[in-house]
Amino acid sequence: MNIFIKEKARKEIFELDEYVPGKPIEEVKRELGIDDIIKMASNENALGPPPKAVEAIKTALDMINIYPDGNCYLLKEKMSQVLEIEPEAILIGNGSDELLRLIAETFLNKDDEVIFADPTFSEYEFTAKIMGAKCIRVPLKNFCHDLDAIYAAVTSKTKIIYLCNPNNPTGTFLGEDELNLFMQKVPEDILIILDEAYIEYADDERLKSGIKYLKENKNVIVLRTFSKFYGLAALRIGYGLTNPEIARAVRKVFEPFNVNSLAQVAAAAALSDEAYIKNTLLQNKQGKEYLYKEFDQMGLDYVPTQSNFIFVDTGQDARTVFERLLKMGVIIRTGDVFGYPTHIRVTVGTTEQNQRFIASLKTVLRG
Repeated sequence: MNIFIKEKARKEIFELDEYVPGKPIEEVKRELGIDDIIKMASNENALGPPPKAVEAIKTALDMINIYPDGNCYLLKEKMSQVLEIEPEAILIGNGSDELLRLIAETFLNKDDEVIFADPTFSEYEFTAKIMGAKCIRVPLKNFCHDLDAIYAAVTSKTKIIYLCNPNNPTGTFLGEDELNLFMQKVPEDILIILDEAYIEYADDERLKSGIKYLKENKNVIVLRTFSKFYGLAALRIGYGLTNPEIARAVRKVFEPFNVNSLAQVAAAAALSDEAYIKNTLLQNKQGKEYLYKEFDQMGLDYVPTQSNFIFVDTGQDARTVFERLLKMGVIIRTGDVFGYPTHIRVTVGTTEQNQRFIASLKTVLRG
């Protein structure tokens, strides 16, 4: 190792695991020399971007020589109307990933403690570790958050608790009643991050947004994204909902112009594309039902989901399944990175994609 890096770089970076995203389509094309590829690894919306968002981008192209509105004024006004929350309480980021990092920079000091489920979204650990915080992992119970164990892990050093609802990679959720009980018990000086990246897909009436806790003056940040349900992953735009005081503190560490103009206009348009929203919900519902039926017929165990992905046990080495599916032009996510060596996570796709995935998986599992 370079002596300068070894001696001068922050020690925390040597404890970080590099984030490995779902394999890009272009990379598979280069490596395997095949063109007919479907990606069902990163929970992107298989319908593509909202038509209204595409049109909004086209109208804004002539202004890309001008810096974006650093305050995202028009987008916040639109979101304020839709979500019924004041603009001053809205944080807009270059993806919710950036907001997680900014929240960590705002609140975490060395040796503070944070708590999250295991497995869950890896960026909680990454952003906390880089600030020198101690990460407390609490194993899932039957693939779900174990709120009793999370509460038992709280100490005087606990600064942040992360709850991914629905959880990634399992698709399980925290119901309103159990979350209410947890929120009543947790000390008021702990910040609760409710990551609702997939909540738009949820169809179980017991799953409610944590936005209501803001009206109760709880120290909460609700995170959401336009990358999943709204099909704008390439534009990198996410948002946080909190109280104005917390929002002002986090904005202190914002980079100027962190959200580009095209992302802002696209996100505002996506919120009002009712036909796209309706089609997305229908496609996901039908896709889940088809995949459930096929998994049942194949005798595979899976976790019922409130998101647009399914965590399924193939009964075989997940890495081998991944490689064989890859050669057939189907990209999925392996469960070994989450501690489940025979599981895979597959995004719910279009009818054609789902059928191709099932046909390919049957071939792979037959050997």
